[in-house]
Amino acid sequence: MKRILLNTCLASLMCCAAEISLGKLEWSNVGQREEMENGRPVMVFDVAKTAKGQKDRAQAALDVDKLRGRIVQFSIRARGENVSQPLHKWNGVKFMVMCVSKEGGVSWPAAGFPRGTFDWMENSFFFEMSENIAQAFLMIGLEESTGKVVFDLNSLKCNEMTFPDDDYQATYSENVRNTPPLRGVMSPNPLNLNQYDLLTLKQWNVNLVRFQICRHWGQIGTDKDLKEYNQWFDQCLDNLAKLCPDAHRLGIRFVIDLHWPPGGRTDTNEFRMFYEKEYFDAFVNCWRKIATRFKGNPAIWGYDLINEPIQNNWQSPRGYWEVQELTAKAVREIDPDTPIIIESNQSDSPYTFLYLPTLKMNNVIYQVHMYVPGQFTHQGVHDNPIGIKYPGKIGGKMYDKEELRKAFKHVLAFQKKHNCRIYVGEFSAAIWAPGAEKYLEDCISIFEEYGWDWTYHAFREATVWSLEHEGTPKHRRLSLDNPRLQTLKKGWAHNK
Repeated sequence: MKRILLNTCLASLMCCAAEISLGKLEWSNVGQREEMENGRPVMVFDVAKTAKGQKDRAQAALDVDKLRGRIVQFSIRARGENVSQPLHKWNGVKFMVMCVSKEGGVSWPAAGFPRGTFDWMENSFFFEMSENIAQAFLMIGLEESTGKVVFDLNSLKCNEMTFPDDDYQATYSENVRNTPPLRGVMSPNPLNLNQYDLLTLKQWNVNLVRFQICRHWGQIGTDKDLKEYNQWFDQCLDNLAKLCPDAHRLGIRFVIDLHWPPGGRTDTNEFRMFYEKEYFDAFVNCWRKIATRFKGNPAIWGYDLINEPIQNNWQSPRGYWEVQELTAKAVREIDPDTPIIIESNQSDSPYTFLYLPTLKMNNVIYQVHMYVPGQFTHQGVHDNPIGIKYPGKIGGKMYDKEELRKAFKHVLAFQKKHNCRIYVGEFSAAIWAPGAEKYLEDCISIFEEYGWDWTYHAFREATVWSLEHEGTPKHRRLSLDNPRLQTLKKGWAHNK
């Protein structure tokens, strides 16, 4: 196998790739047709407008024995014509692997291609093919979209990814090192948080608030008008500055979370600033403004640079890691002390800590989000099925506290290897999820065992996550004393 250093933004992670032969793949399913285009074999999916909503894709079984225990990257070239917006943002052009565990659980690592019309482009994704995978199927095609997509079959590659050993030991100032774990919540809309909210949080014994500078959540193609964005951004900072004296008096600290950056997200759910420099420059300038304004403020605990980055296309000019590294350097030119908070790929997944590099500067905290299993935490969200119980069998796998602990395997290993501080920036479950209070209790118990900071998602934001509501997806009611709130109060009781 030929081993090469990748010549893309992936090289910023200093990883190497060794190609793995997939052998002859036997494609099955209906809808596709194989043709020759410029002397190369291609697979074509062409869905008429009258057929919108259907699945039109092909799949091929992979030799799992050849891939188990490896971090594998799949890449392919494709072009599209008039691909329509799908009902669900994760559909459209499909390039993914369906992994089935020995217990029957299913996961779908995937790459995101654009909608509309696009010329030939290569896209890729990588994931750990764990020892627990029994079957795996490579899938390409269209789902919930009309239009045409053409895949270059000769360009399909599978590489084993390897990463250099990183023995860097995190360093912290005496103040950061000696601060006990902090526990709290995420904020509501940045313009809505007020001093009365802070009084409630003080009564609950909260001492950390992740101040999310966010709007247009879940939308694509937003925030391209930088003049308008900066006006809104400045208003958010004004409100935060106004709240800082009260927060400090109440013993509450803020993590500043730039939840929604200039340029927003593309239709592949990646940040536009990964591709367009003007939005990256605007993003860095936002952080320069934050660092200049809040440097040395005793109510500020940390700078959370980027929220839930997703990088599927490793050919992009900038990636999730490079954006954070360059921004952190810009912040440190202004503020050498306030902790910088780093997030991992694929929405800050605990699984992507497997390849997260360390940021080699003082006072760096590493953040993780916990929504495993998503079928439970997000039931009733985006039309997901409801009635899924915890603890219980979810997606073919039995989930309980020990299974949740396994989800943090790479995070714990990262913490131990680099002697670093870990912060769980988000964890939650829909208010109607059966056993939500037990899920939250088990999560908090693990966080406490490992000595991690944590903030619940979210306080007075969306009622689906509200600690002050109960009900069903269609009928939600105010509830100021419910099992989920009581569980969180027990966790916040550890604050000193």
